[in-house]
Amino acid sequence: MENQNLNILDEVNKGATMGMDAISFVSEKVSDSQFKGVLDTEYDKYKKISERVNDLYSKYSDKEPHETNAMNKMMTWYGIQMKTMTDDSTSKLSELLMQGTNMGIIEGRRLMNQNTDIAPDVKNILNDFVVMQEDSVETLKKYL
Repeated sequence: MENQNLNILDEVNKGATMGMDAISFVSEKVSDSQFKGVLDTEYDKYKKISERVNDLYSKYSDKEPHETNAMNKMMTWYGIQMKTMTDDSTSKLSELLMQGTNMGIIEGRRLMNQNTDIAPDVKNILNDFVVMQEDSVETLKKYL
C-alpha cells in the first residue's frame, strides 16, 4: 500500500508541476491583466498542492517526489509556442490551459477510482487536486 501511496503522490506532484510549467509558459503571452491575475492565482494553487505532496512524501519515502522532467517541460513549452503562433488571444490561451487541466482531471479521477484503499492523507491530497482542477476549468471557461 505504501508503494501505491507513493505512486499517487508522484502523479499528483507531476501534474502540479506540469500545471505550474504550463501557466508560466502561457503567462509570458498574456496581455489581459485580469486573466494574468487569474493565472497567478491558479499557479499558487498548484504550488500549494505540490508543497503538500512534498510535506507528506517523507512519511512514505526518504526520496524526493517526482516532478516533470526536462523533456516534458520542453515539449510543453514547444507545444504552447506552436499552438499560439498565429493566435495568442486570451481565449486561445484559456483553451490550451483547459485542455491540459482536463487531462489532469481524467488522470486524477482514474487514480481515485482505481485506488480505493490508499491512505486517507494521500486520498485527501488527490481529491483536493482534482477538485482544484475542476474549479480551474470553470474559471478558465469565462475567458474562452
